Amino acid sequence: MPEVYDALRSLAGRALRRERTSPTLQPTLLVHEAYLRVAAGGRGRRFERDAFLAAAARALREVLVDHARRRDAAKRGGRWSRVTLTGRDPELPAPALDLLDLEEALAALERDHSRASRVVVLRVFGGLTVDEAAAVLGVSPRSVNLDWRFARAWLDERLRPEGRA
Repeated sequence: MPEVYDALRSLAGRALRRERTSPTLQPTLLVHEAYLRVAAGGRGRRFERDAFLAAAARALREVLVDHARRRDAAKRGGRWSRVTLTGRDPELPAPALDLLDLEEALAALERDHSRASRVVVLRVFGGLTVDEAAAVLGVSPRSVNLDWRFARAWLDERLRPEGRA
């Protein structure tokens, strides 16, 4: 449990550094909220470490999106939440995005390309490496790399200002 908690806290810290607009949302609060969501969804079952981190990555995403929605509802489009699509891939540029635009694009990607969407969530929100994501998804690292490249290109096209509806 301490190892998983430290991993979650690290993920939460990274996620909040990318967002930068929420002085009220702290890593500890984000970890606890994500853990409660995973625990409620697991209903007492035991998770392997990778499966738990995958579920936690999804929960972190949900908590951040819920927080951004509440903030925007309160401020009616106030400040933007900034995130990057780079995950752990340091050679990629780090474009700043609105978290709610990213959530909308990920939902569309998930409808048409479910595994590619899961790869993005695992890499960006979960901080997993290609090998770790492959283990969670039960596919080869090559498949994860292909999904990752496809998803980045798809999201880049979808999230360009002129590409938005």
